[in-house]
Amino acid sequence: YNNLLDSDGAWNLVLEFDKPAAAVIKHTNPCGVAQADGLVEAYTLARDCDPASAFGSVIAFNRAVDSETAAEINKTFVEVVLAPDYAADALTILKQKKSIRLLKVKSHEPLVLQHRQIGGGFLVQDKDVHYLRPEDIRTVTKRAPTPEEIEALMFGWRVVKHVKSNAIVFANASRMLGIGAGQTSRVDAVKWGAMKATLSLEGCRLASDAFFPFPDGLLVAANYGVKAIIQ
Repeated sequence: YNNLLDSDGAWNLVLEFDKPAAAVIKHTNPCGVAQADGLVEAYTLARDCDPASAFGSVIAFNRAVDSETAAEINKTFVEVVLAPDYAADALTILKQKKSIRLLKVKSHEPLVLQHRQIGGGFLVQDKDVHYLRPEDIRTVTKRAPTPEEIEALMFGWRVVKHVKSNAIVFANASRMLGIGAGQTSRVDAVKWGAMKATLSLEGCRLASDAFFPFPDGLLVAANYGVKAIIQ
């Protein structure tokens, strides 16, 4: 049950990216996401965002898994791997792990509706399939973000969409640096994401799944070195 839920979440997240990308999911939340020019680099960047949480995780790729990536996967205990395909030599390597589950996922149209069961009925809503582009955002500060910052904000936004609220993602243009997931306070989500970060946050960018109602969360983010925020 848990592996299927995490597999669905990982696959939907990795499809957000055009470049080779990897998503590492643990208990329905991403603990590492990255994109790069090559798949093995994307995976190592994603895994090393939070190596401890990556133990026993579910991993999804938006490209066929090659032998180099397979060798990196085998360095960590992984429950499930999802990808569009696997090279023959990659399968040989991955099958050395007796307990791993390998899923080959066909492309499919995203679900139109989401529903959850509650006592006495169901809740139904449209699924968020909007792909945010730089021209869609509005700058509300005196300083506009630089092109590099825009790229990092777009990356963070695509990840935070798949994080349980209250959700905060620290990121640069290629990888997630820290995640604050499922906190009852947005300020605590910022603090938790920074506490979990194993890499420097100085100069990074931050994505929030909803607006900051007070300046407290923004001030905490600034103290950690955040230079631009998308909400």
